[in-house]
Amino acid sequence: MSKLGDLGARLHRGEVGYDFIGNRKIWYGLSILITITAIVALAVRGLNMGIEFQGGAVFTTPKSEVSVSQAQEYAEEASGHDAIVQKLGNGSLRIQVGGLDTAKSDQVRAELAKDLKLPEDKIAAELVGPSWGEQIATKAWTGLGVFMILVVIYLAIAFEWRMAVAALIALIHDLTITVGIYSLVGFEVTVGTVIGLLTILGYSLYDTVVVFDSLKEQTKDITKQTRFTYSEMANRSINGTLVRSINTTVVALLPVAGLLFIGGGVLGAGMLNDISLSLFVGLAAGAYSSIFIATPLVADLKEREPSIKALRKRIMAKRASAAAKGEAPDELDDLAEAAVVGPRASRRGAQERRG
Repeated sequence: MSKLGDLGARLHRGEVGYDFIGNRKIWYGLSILITITAIVALAVRGLNMGIEFQGGAVFTTPKSEVSVSQAQEYAEEASGHDAIVQKLGNGSLRIQVGGLDTAKSDQVRAELAKDLKLPEDKIAAELVGPSWGEQIATKAWTGLGVFMILVVIYLAIAFEWRMAVAALIALIHDLTITVGIYSLVGFEVTVGTVIGLLTILGYSLYDTVVVFDSLKEQTKDITKQTRFTYSEMANRSINGTLVRSINTTVVALLPVAGLLFIGGGVLGAGMLNDISLSLFVGLAAGAYSSIFIATPLVADLKEREPSIKALRKRIMAKRASAAAKGEAPDELDDLAEAAVVGPRASRRGAQERRG
């Protein structure tokens, strides 16, 4: 068995573990810091909205020896507006200029043809109105709202309302981070970005539901025992599905990384950048939130229930009594409460060492 597979089996059996729930304040603090950074970036820098949302023209040239910087200078001189230029894989140029109407677009096209020393009819021009982008944005917000409502309803029925609330917070957390990264790096927000943002919601929810399903199974009739608190069972659920979550995320990130760093960076395919960056950041944030945010939030909410509070008191009293008597009850042998990654000695092994 591979080392990772062996670790996964030991995590699932509770032989090793990490106290995710016990250290939840660290993760909450980190997420709050990242979220504040994202919000500040949005407030200060804003988003680099694509031509689909602000209107303008896109000019595509045949293969050209003109550099990107030179073409950008030509386009800005001809239009009087900022221009975004990309050299495509076949050597052609894609020149995007916002704020142009039909008449101005024709004038800029003629100027570009002269500067680039190309026939005017060889430069393809596409005019985009801002109303189309507004329609796309409205539909995206509508789709996002419907998705969120359906997620909350489904999780409340399949699990419980606390898990629905935690999953919703985790989804908002992932979207905020992804949008904040777009603002920080200055990537253009296009229709591809919107598609990517909507896509990551499903991936983020998948990891969260996997942990919730394990938690639901392990906490069934939890108040009928006095071995583990709810938080300890939540911690066992995270550890038991940890390697699965890591494997799923890595497998999903590899092709997306190929799109982002090779397709977008090396080949210069602009649309690939728009989709792949949102997918890459969103997938990573989704894996993080399902482990460090969603499940700890559920544990916090559940620990406020009177029955779960009473269970914790009984367990703590039992452990305190056993400790006072110098006893080591069987319940303590399997505790997943220690915040140290490493093997836990079994009671039999401890007895053999004492013997």
